[in-house]
Amino acid sequence: MAVRYLTIVPLPGPPHRGTAALGPASVWFPVVGLLLGAILAAVDRVTAALFPALLSALLTVTAWKLLTGGLHLDGLADCLDGFLGRDAEQRLAIMRDSRIGALGAVGLVLFLMIVIVALSDLPGGPRWRVLVTAPTVARATPACLARLFAPAPGGGGQGAAFAATVPRWAWAPALAVAALVAGVTLGMVGLVATLVALGASLILARVFASRLNGITGDVFGAAVEAAELSLVLTVLAWIQARL
Repeated sequence: MAVRYLTIVPLPGPPHRGTAALGPASVWFPVVGLLLGAILAAVDRVTAALFPALLSALLTVTAWKLLTGGLHLDGLADCLDGFLGRDAEQRLAIMRDSRIGALGAVGLVLFLMIVIVALSDLPGGPRWRVLVTAPTVARATPACLARLFAPAPGGGGQGAAFAATVPRWAWAPALAVAALVAGVTLGMVGLVATLVALGASLILARVFASRLNGITGDVFGAAVEAAELSLVLTVLAWIQARL
C-alpha cells in the first residue's frame, strides 16, 4: 500500500482502498523512502559517470520526482498558492483548485533549481548518501505531523482521512528508521541534518496550521519536500564549512 501510493511503481495488489487505509501503512513510509533513495543513488552513479555534475544532478532529480509522480510537489504548489488567501476558508478553496497559480509555479521552479544546484555541488561520496537519506527522513514526517496537528476544518479530502487513521504510535518506528538510516549513511552530520529536516517540516506545518486552523494533505506533501531540501542543504553547508 505504501509503495503503490508514494511511488509510480506498478506493484500487483488489490484495488486501492482509499487514503484512509494508508494510516496504518505510514509506518512503512520511511522504508519506501529508503528504497527510493537506493534507486536514486544508482541513477546518480550512472549519470555522474556520463555527464557533467549539473546535468547529472538534473537527471537524478528528474528521476526522483518522476518516481514519486510529483505527489509531494503538487502539495507544495497548492500550499504556496493558498498561502496569501485572506482567510482560512479562501485559502482552502484555493488549495483545492486543480489549477496552479503564479506563486505556486514560480515557487516550484525555484524549489527545484535549489535542489538541483545543491545536489550538483555535493561531492560524489556524500551525494549518494544524501540521496539515500533524504527520502527516508522526509517520509517519516507524515506520521509525526498527523500526531501533532489536527486536520483543517472543512479541509476534508485525503489529508483528513489519512490523519484520522494514523496509529498514535506510528511516529516512533518511523523516526527510528529515519535516524538509523541517517546515522549509518552520514554519521553525526546525518543525525544533525535529520533534526533540521524534521524541524523544517514542523515549522512549515505549524505555519499552515495557524492559517488553515489545521493541516491538509497538501501540507503533508509540502512538509515532505521541505524536509528533503533541508537535509540536502544542511549536509552541503556542513561540508562547505569544513573546507
